Amino acid sequence: MDLNDLDRMREIDTEGMIDHINDLPDQLAAAWELGQNLELPQWEGITQVLIAGMGGSAIGGDLTSAYVAPICKVPIFVLRDYILPAWAKGENTLVICSSHSGNTEETLSVFEETTNRGCRVLAISTGGTLASRANEQGHPLWQFDHDFQPRAAVGFSFGLLLSVFYRLGLIPDPSPDVAEAVEAMKTQQKDILPEVEDAINPAKRSAGQMTGRWVTVWGAELMAPIARRWKGQINEIAKSQASFEVLPEGDHNSFQGICQPESQFGTTMDIFIRSRNNHPRNQLRDEFTRTGLMLEGRNTDFYKAKGKSRLANMWTALHFGDYLSFYLAMAYGVDPTPVPVLVELKRQMKDA
Repeated sequence: MDLNDLDRMREIDTEGMIDHINDLPDQLAAAWELGQNLELPQWEGITQVLIAGMGGSAIGGDLTSAYVAPICKVPIFVLRDYILPAWAKGENTLVICSSHSGNTEETLSVFEETTNRGCRVLAISTGGTLASRANEQGHPLWQFDHDFQPRAAVGFSFGLLLSVFYRLGLIPDPSPDVAEAVEAMKTQQKDILPEVEDAINPAKRSAGQMTGRWVTVWGAELMAPIARRWKGQINEIAKSQASFEVLPEGDHNSFQGICQPESQFGTTMDIFIRSRNNHPRNQLRDEFTRTGLMLEGRNTDFYKAKGKSRLANMWTALHFGDYLSFYLAMAYGVDPTPVPVLVELKRQMKDA
């Protein structure tokens, strides 16, 4: 498809995914503001935080963990599964159950387990079973309005979590960084909107390079959860295979696997997400790893996050990946919103 054909885009994008991508900077700002006003107990003595969620809800936990790690007073663990670890018990443990729909079975399982653990519990959801059970059991509920796909609510899944950490006194006030991130996203957005032709639109050009190829996204530190986000967005929006790798770990195993099978090199693309705020040694690793891939004859590219702060780097990179995934969906001629394979699997699990 011609990525400059806006009429054709509207025909394919039947539910308006692009509108939600366009609105993401405002969603992040609104979520942060909402998080300052929702009711939250004056909990003290929290020594560890576990964030339970799946998919678009869990990525908010990953983003929060990566951003606050250098400034947070307590350890954070993101759980994508059914069972709480043994250490998650007692009132010093805060368990945050995040489910966009409120009906995610893994997250509900974790929520029920907290009953006998004595943990402090916060539920974050648009409603559903999680909201009902939180109200029944007297746990605080942070409910927000969003009637679209969970992956399009990443501003809420991050902004609300960030508010929790700030209001509990676990991190310094991040308000200046949030404001800068929103502004940096809007500045970058001017160059990657659908109205901007592919010749001068870097997100469209990247999507063009990825068409027909298995994409591997590489990221270190701040960019590690962004690499995971890009991978997930390519899967769900473009309905295309992708994987992600985290540096420096990837240089201790995955990097050796770049030699074979040579017959597939033409159908792969490795893209590196870079941040000026990453450790200098990881920035070197990024460049050396990409060079090694190119010398093996593989297709590579990179994206450099915009903005000055760590948070701006994360969110401009995330936003770019959302646009890229949308344009890749357009290139394949697939509707970016429905996820029929996932819906069918959920049906089978429910019926089993």
